[in-house]
Amino acid sequence: MSCSLFEFCRLQEFKTVRDFLFRNQKTEPVEEKRQTDNELSWDTSDWESAWDSGDNKEEESSSDAKVEEDAGGQGEPWLQDCVVSLSPCSDLLVVAREHKAAFLSAKWRTDNSGREEMTLAVSWTGTLSTEEGECVSSTICIPLASQKRSSTGRPDWTCVVVGFTSGYVRFYTESGVLLLAQLLHEDPVLRLKCRTYEIPRHPGVSEQHEELSILYPAALVTIDGFSLFQSLRACRNQVARATAAGSDAIQPPPLAYKKWGLQEMDNIVDHSSVGIMTLCVFDQMKNASILGGFNASVKGSPPAMSQYVTVGSGPYTGFYYAVEGSSQPLLSHVAMAVASKLTSALFSAASGWLGWNKNKNEEEAPQKQKPKVEPATPLNIRFGLPDSRRHGESICLSPCNTLAGVTDDFGRVTLLDLARGIAIRMWKGYRDAQLGWLQVPEERSDRDLSPSASLPRRHALFLIIYAPRRGILEVWAMQQGPRVGAFTVGKHCRLLYAGYRLMGVNSVTSQGWQLHTQQACLLDPITGALRTVNIPFHLALSDKKSERAKDMHLVKKLTTLLRSRDTELDILENEARSILLDIKHPAVKKQALESLLSNKNTPVSCLTNITRALNDTLKQQDPEEVDAALLQLCSSQLKLLQLYTDIQQLHSAADVEPSAENDSLEGIEEELSRVAPTLQRYAQFTPRPSVSFAQDSLDSPLPAQAFLSQMECTEDEEVKVMRGSETEWNQLGNFLFWRCLCGKSPLHKVCYTLQQAGISPQQLLALLLSVWLHREKEVLQKPEESVRNLHRLLVALSNMKGAVDESWDPQSISPWWQQVRTTCVQSHNAAAALLAALVAHRAAKASITSRADRKLQTEWEAVSLELEQWVVCVHQLEDVLVLQTLLLVPPPPGAAGGATVQCSIKTLLEGGTGGIADSVSKWVFRQDISPERLKEILQMRENKETDDNVEQREEAERTEEEETQKDTDRTAELLLAVCQRFPHSLSPDLLFAHCCWEYVVQWNKDPEEGRYLCWAVEHLKLVSSPHIQQGVSTMMWSTFIVKRFSAAAFLMEKVGKAPKDRLCRRDVGMGDKAMTSFLGCCVQLLNILMEVTGVLADSAVEEVSAPELSIEEAWCGAEGPASIAELALEQRGVHYPLVQHHCLLASLLHAAMTFNVKVKPFGLFDSKGKNAFFRDLATIQLMPSGDMDPGLISVRQEFLLRVLTGWVQAIDDPASSTSLPSIGPKADWWPSLCLELGSLLQVNPDILRRHLVCELYNQGLDLRAEEVMLEVEDKDVLGSQLLVLTGQRLSYTLLHSQDQTQAAMELLARLPPTLCTWLKAMDPRELRCPLVPLPQTSRLVGRLIEILPENHAQYSLALHLLEAVEVLITED
Repeated sequence: MSCSLFEFCRLQEFKTVRDFLFRNQKTEPVEEKRQTDNELSWDTSDWESAWDSGDNKEEESSSDAKVEEDAGGQGEPWLQDCVVSLSPCSDLLVVAREHKAAFLSAKWRTDNSGREEMTLAVSWTGTLSTEEGECVSSTICIPLASQKRSSTGRPDWTCVVVGFTSGYVRFYTESGVLLLAQLLHEDPVLRLKCRTYEIPRHPGVSEQHEELSILYPAALVTIDGFSLFQSLRACRNQVARATAAGSDAIQPPPLAYKKWGLQEMDNIVDHSSVGIMTLCVFDQMKNASILGGFNASVKGSPPAMSQYVTVGSGPYTGFYYAVEGSSQPLLSHVAMAVASKLTSALFSAASGWLGWNKNKNEEEAPQKQKPKVEPATPLNIRFGLPDSRRHGESICLSPCNTLAGVTDDFGRVTLLDLARGIAIRMWKGYRDAQLGWLQVPEERSDRDLSPSASLPRRHALFLIIYAPRRGILEVWAMQQGPRVGAFTVGKHCRLLYAGYRLMGVNSVTSQGWQLHTQQACLLDPITGALRTVNIPFHLALSDKKSERAKDMHLVKKLTTLLRSRDTELDILENEARSILLDIKHPAVKKQALESLLSNKNTPVSCLTNITRALNDTLKQQDPEEVDAALLQLCSSQLKLLQLYTDIQQLHSAADVEPSAENDSLEGIEEELSRVAPTLQRYAQFTPRPSVSFAQDSLDSPLPAQAFLSQMECTEDEEVKVMRGSETEWNQLGNFLFWRCLCGKSPLHKVCYTLQQAGISPQQLLALLLSVWLHREKEVLQKPEESVRNLHRLLVALSNMKGAVDESWDPQSISPWWQQVRTTCVQSHNAAAALLAALVAHRAAKASITSRADRKLQTEWEAVSLELEQWVVCVHQLEDVLVLQTLLLVPPPPGAAGGATVQCSIKTLLEGGTGGIADSVSKWVFRQDISPERLKEILQMRENKETDDNVEQREEAERTEEEETQKDTDRTAELLLAVCQRFPHSLSPDLLFAHCCWEYVVQWNKDPEEGRYLCWAVEHLKLVSSPHIQQGVSTMMWSTFIVKRFSAAAFLMEKVGKAPKDRLCRRDVGMGDKAMTSFLGCCVQLLNILMEVTGVLADSAVEEVSAPELSIEEAWCGAEGPASIAELALEQRGVHYPLVQHHCLLASLLHAAMTFNVKVKPFGLFDSKGKNAFFRDLATIQLMPSGDMDPGLISVRQEFLLRVLTGWVQAIDDPASSTSLPSIGPKADWWPSLCLELGSLLQVNPDILRRHLVCELYNQGLDLRAEEVMLEVEDKDVLGSQLLVLTGQRLSYTLLHSQDQTQAAMELLARLPPTLCTWLKAMDPRELRCPLVPLPQTSRLVGRLIEILPENHAQYSLALHLLEAVEVLITED
C-alpha cells in the first residue's frame, strides 16, 4: 500500500533501433574509451550530485553507484540524443534522431511461465525528412478515438506528429505513411504539445477544447482539435483509397489554425497552453484598471481568454492571454479549396504550397515553389516572473490545469500557481530534471459508507521528478505535501509524460468508456523496461486525517522487523503480535498477516502463536464489526499451520509401522526379476544430475511458507492444493510422501492426518505419483522395498472416502485407476512409470476381485475391461523403457550429439505411425552410425530370428572371447532389443527411410556437412522396396535438393566456370568443396530414381503391389503425422526422360566443379532442354529429340574432352599398378561416365576414347592407355596421333634432354635426314611427362606398327622410329 514501480511493458529489439539511428557513427571506440576511463579514474558521480543538491542527501546513493556502473558497462546514454515520444495508450513509441525515426508498436507474447505480457517491437524504420538539411526537432503520438458505438475506449489508430527544423509539421500513420504536411512558420519547431478532452469533475468547470499547439522561437501556432481530428481521418481514408486504386492525388481537407507572435520575451524554449479561462468580475476590473488606467471601460460580461505560459529568459516565465474572437483564424484552406476547382497548374502550385502528397515527378521538380507562410498576429505579454540570470528549460502542466512545474539551468524545480501567476514552491538539487504528473482518484470502498458518498470522488495530485544526475525518481504530494516515494532507477532513463489522452472524445462519446492510458512512464534504455508509478490515494492525506497512513507506518515497521535477522525469536514474536493487533484497518491487517506468513525467516511456532493470538482477538470482538474475510483467513491459515506441524512431527518420529505381508503382491517379484536387466541398463544410462540451486533440491526441507502458498482452505472446511510450478509441486509431494516411500514414516498415520484435513484423495494420488516419478533414480536403487511401500500407500489412498466411487458402473473404467494410468502414460521417467503401473495393476486387481466377491458374477466383464487396460499399459511401458534405454546411450566423442530425446507413451502415440522410427533415426544420427554398420546390425537381427534354434543348441559352446565381444557391442544389442519389441514399426525399410530423411534434414540445417547428404543417399540405397525408394527420392528432391541444385546451375551459367567459395556461399549457401560433394550426391540420387523408375515400370507388367505397412497391436492408437514410408507411398510416379535429363545436367555440373572446367552448362542444351529443367519430375515435358545442331555437339565434345584431360592430370601416377579410389577426381569411373554422357549428348565415343589414349600417353601412363586402346575403333587416326606423341618423346630424349649421351649424338647423325628433320620439328614441351623410360616408348612404337596399315603414309616413319628406339635401348 505504498508507492511502487510497476513494469507493464518491455521493449524488444532496442539495440536494433540504436544501430539504425546511429548507423553512420562509430560508437564502439567511444564505449571502449568510456570503459577505460571508468577503470582508470574515480567515480565522481556521488560528490557531483551532492554538490548539485546541497544538503539534500539521498539514502539510496550506495545502490545508485552500482546502477550507474551497470549502465555504463552496457552502453552509452544514447537515448538522450534522440527525440522520444510515447502514446498515452502505451501502444506506440517513436524514437527519432536527425532525419531518421523508428516506430515501435505493441505486441502481446507469452513468456516462459505462460503469462501474456505486452512488448513493444519495431514496426517501421525509415527517413522522415524530405527537405534538404532538415532534422526532427519534436514529436508526439496522438491516439485518435474510434467513432464506432461499440468502442470501449481503445484508440482507432495513432497519428505521429513530427516537427522539423525547417518549420514543417508532418502527420504520419503508425506505419510511416505521410498523411499531411504543412509549413506554418519559417523557424525550427521547438515543441509540440497536445490538449484533449477531460470530463469535468465539478459542476461549473468549463469544458476545455482540444487543440494541438506548436511552438516556434517567436511564434505559437494552435490548431483546433476537432478540425484536426476530422482532417486526419479524411486524409487516412483518402490515402487508403488512393493506395487501393494505385493513384496519388489526394484532395486535402480544410485545416484551421491560429498563429500568435509572442512579444516582449528574449528567448522562449518551452510552453504550455492552459486553455480557456474566465475571470471573475473583480479580477476583470482590476486588469482593466491596470491596463487601461482610471477611465478604462469594463464590459458587462468577462471575456473568455486563452492562457499561454512560456519559459525561457527575459523574463524567466511569461504569461500571455489571447481574448477569444480578437483574431480570425487564417483560412488558408479556403484558398486550397478554390484552387482545387481551377486548372491543374494552379492545383499543383497549391498542393506544393500546402505540402500535400504529390507525384514523384512533381517532388523532384527543381522549380518547386516555397509554400506561402501567413504572418503572425502579435500577442503582448501580460506579465512574467523576471529573473535575469535564470533560464527556464521546460514546463510541465498539471492534469487539472492549475499548476505547472518548471525546470531551469540552476538545477531548481519551481511550482507555479497559474491562476495567480506566482511561484509557490521550489526544490533545489535537480539539474537536468524531467517532470511528470500523476492524478490519483480516491478508492470507492473508503467512502461508500460515508454521508458524502454521492459527492464526486476526490483526486490527489502528485508531482514526479526524475533527477538523472542522481539516478533517482521522486514522488511529491501537492501542493505543500511531503515526498511520498523515492526509487533508484539509473542515470540514463527518460521520463515520458504525455499530458493528454485520446483525441476526438467528447461528453457524449465518452460515456461508459474506460480510458486505458498511462499518465507517466519511465523508460530504461539499458533493460528496455517501461515502468509506471503506482501511488495509493491515502498518501496525499496527512497522518491526522488518515488511520490508514498510521496503519501503513505499522506495516513498514513490521516489514523492517521481519527483514532483520539479528532479532531474537521471543522479541520478534512479541513485537509482530503487538503490531498486528494495533493495526485498525482490516485490509491493511490482512496485508500485514500475509506478509508475515510469507516471510521465510520466521519459524512455524512463531507463525502459529501470532496467528492464534489474532484469531482469538477477532473472535472476542463483536461479530458485526469483525471483517469476515480476515477471520476466515486467520482460521484457515491456523488450520494449515497445524497440518504442517503434524506432518512434520510424524516424519520426525521414530516409530515405523511394521510392513504387513500382503497377498496381492505375491507375483510382483517375478515381474520385477523379468524387467530387472532392462532396469539396470536404464539406470546406468540415466543422466547425471545437473547443477541446481539448494532451495530447489528435493532433499532440502519444505519451508512452512511454501506449504502455505500451495494450500487453500475452501468454504466447506476442506483443503485444496493449488498447483504451482513443477518444482513447487514436487517439493510438496516430497514433503508429504517421500519418507513413507523410504519406509521411515508411519504411512497410515500420515494418510489419516491428510484425510482428516480434508484434502481430496485424487490430489494426494497426484502428489504421490509426482514424487515417485521425479525421484526415479533413488527408487531404482532399492526397487523391491520402494515398490512395497508404494503399494501400501496406493492401497491406503484407495481406501479413503471419495477415492474409488462405491456406485462405480461396472461397464465403465474406474476414474481412480485411470488417473494412475494417465500419469504413467504422460511420464518421461519410463522405469518409475513401469514400476508404478505394475504396482497399480496388482492393487487394482485385488480391489476388483474383492468387489466381485461381494457382488454377482455377472460383473466379471467390467473386471476384464479394467484389467485389459492395465495389461496394454504395462506392455506399452515395457516397450517405452527399452526404447528410452537405447535413446539414453551417450553419443561417441566427436559425434554431432544433441539433446537426448525423452519419450513417453503419449509422445509416441502423438508422433503417429512413424514416431518410433523417427526417434530411433534421430538416435542413429546422434550416435554417428554409418549406413553399412546399421545394415550389419539389422542383418544380425534377421539371422537371429532365423537361427534361433541353432543358437539354443550352440549356447553352451560359446567361448569367453565371444562373450567379451558381445559385451563391447552393447549398442547393437540394445538396438536389436528395441527392434524385437517393435518388429513392424522398426522394419528395415521403415528405419532406413527415416534415417535417410533425418540425415537430409540435418544436412539442410548445415549444408557444409556434405557427409550427411552422402549418408542420406546411402541409407536410401539400402531401402529394399522400390515403391518407398521412389517416394522418398521424389520427396528429397522436391523438398531439399532442387532449390539448391537450380541455384548452383544458374550460378555456374552466370560465371561460366566453377565458381569461387565466396560466390557459392552467397548463392547456394555452402562452400565450393561442399557444393562439389552436393552435386555428386545429386547424381547418385537421380540415378537411384532412374533405376527405381525402371524397376517399377518392369514390375507394372508383373503387377508387383506396394508394401503394406502395419503397426504393433499395442500401439494401434497412434494418432499424428504419417510416417515417411506412408508419405512416400502416396507420391506420384516420375517421368523417366525428365529424371534422366536432370541427371545429365547434374553429372555435367559435378564434372565441371570437380575438374574446374570452364563451361556454361545451359549452353550445352537446346531451347527444349533448357525449358525442361527444374520442372516437377512427375510432369511430362517436351524433351529434346532428333539430331542436334553440329555446333552444339562440338561444344559438348570440347567439354567432355576437357573433363577427360582433367581426370588424367588428377590421377598423375605413373605407377599404374595402384588401384584408384571410388570417389573424388581420381575415381576410376570418370572415363566410363564421360563415354556414357557422350552417347546421351550425341558425341562420337571413339573421339573420346582416342583423346583419352593420347592424354594417358601424354601423362606417361602407358599401361592404362593400352587398356583403353583396345576399345578404339578408328585405329588409323589414333596411329597418326600417337606417332606425333612418340616423335615428341624421342625428340626430347635426343635433342632436349639435359644429359645427352655420345651414343645419342652418334645415333642422331646416323638417322635418315627425313626422320632427323621430322624429330627436330617436334615440340616436346607439349608433353606433360616427357621423361618416359625407353622400353615404354619402344612398346608404344611396336603398338604403332601393329595398328598402322602398311600402305599408310607414315608407316615407314614408324619403322625408322622403332629402329632408332631399339638402337638407343641397346646403347643404354
